[in-house]
Amino acid sequence: MPEAQRIHDHPDARVVSARQELMEICAHATEAELTSAIDALDPRPEATDIRPAETGLVMLRGRIGGSGAPFNFGEATVTRAAVRLGTGETGFSYLLGRSKTRARLAAVLEAAGQRPEYRRSIVQHLVRPVAERLESERRATREEAEATRVEFFTLVRGED
Repeated sequence: MPEAQRIHDHPDARVVSARQELMEICAHATEAELTSAIDALDPRPEATDIRPAETGLVMLRGRIGGSGAPFNFGEATVTRAAVRLGTGETGFSYLLGRSKTRARLAAVLEAAGQRPEYRRSIVQHLVRPVAERLESERRATREEAEATRVEFFTLVRGED
């Protein structure tokens, strides 16, 4: 059985999927959105750093046409953090950019998202607003692109 299928069939696959979805939302959230979500948690979780937020570079790889030979495309700045809540949950974040504060906030929210008592608040104050903002931004981009769309047509001359 392929590795991906074994992971998908694993009983904890839903938990992994939920964590991945929250990590994705945190990666797209602004610092203000992350701060607002943490402030809404009651009681606010206490977190200690496992790995303090740090910034580095990752190599981006690409392929021409999606199937060509891989090549080094360039580098991107990434900030990562890892925290542990007082209740034992561990949270991680890897975000584009240099904001150590944003990376730590995302890690705390990722850890808190594993606690049933925080899930509803995180969905209400982070997941829904960020998902709505992202969809609004995508819609605006589509509408802007559609406004510049050009229709081409060919006239057929009556002469053969």
